[in-house]
Amino acid sequence: MAIIMISRGTLSGGKALAERVADRLGYPCLSRGETVRETIEKYGISEKELTAAMNEPPPFWQQVHGRRISYIKEFSAVLMEHIKGENLVYHGHVGHLMLGPVSHVLRVRVIADMEFRIKGAMARKNLSREEAIAFIQKIDKQRDKWTRFLYGVEWKDASLYDVLFNLEHLSIDVAGDAIVHMAGMDAFKPTPQSQKAFADLILSSRVWSALAIDGHVMVSDISVSADAGKVTISGGASSAKAINAITAVAQRVEGVKEVKTDVGVGSDWYW
Repeated sequence: MAIIMISRGTLSGGKALAERVADRLGYPCLSRGETVRETIEKYGISEKELTAAMNEPPPFWQQVHGRRISYIKEFSAVLMEHIKGENLVYHGHVGHLMLGPVSHVLRVRVIADMEFRIKGAMARKNLSREEAIAFIQKIDKQRDKWTRFLYGVEWKDASLYDVLFNLEHLSIDVAGDAIVHMAGMDAFKPTPQSQKAFADLILSSRVWSALAIDGHVMVSDISVSADAGKVTISGGASSAKAINAITAVAQRVEGVKEVKTDVGVGSDWYW
């Protein structure tokens, strides 16, 4: 079993590589775009709002109590449901960072020289050279800001990945063979510790998703963690009644054995 997360720059060739690896392994292949569409359908949010949330951090005044933070968590919850089967190839921007402490994940970054990306943008987007450069630079800047805001890291930092491939210098077949080989190595096989970390991550994501769908409380600042079926929810609520609602929703989620709420009574917690 292996989870393969391929982080790719715009027009770097990562999509084709992900599809080749998935085909070789017989795994499902999931893209960022597919996950966005499923998130829109599941949570009933607009494509424009989710796209904005996925491309740029929210303005300063929205960074504490902002729906855009919830959109990211909703996207993550959808991604977690796909990953729960563990045999998956995902390609998109920094999906691997959403898996936190889970160690049985092969984290791949695909890069390409700027000239390679410019030519790709000109051909696929029908842009002039100047337009292609501006397009790539804009997206790279947005991703830099987004990753720093959510995770406090630089997405181009090589230490965040297990392996990097430059598809200007390697063929899709060669890079794909290397990934397939690495996915079978002991270093990327599940251990009892990594499986527990993964199960805790999935459960906390499901509880948060249930709270978001329930709609009785503002979930922007609610934090959920899990430890072997014991769920801790922290944040704020508008009343003691709202806290009871949070607990009741969490208790109905499959796999939850115990719920602890560290939720204070404040304002602005009902929709």
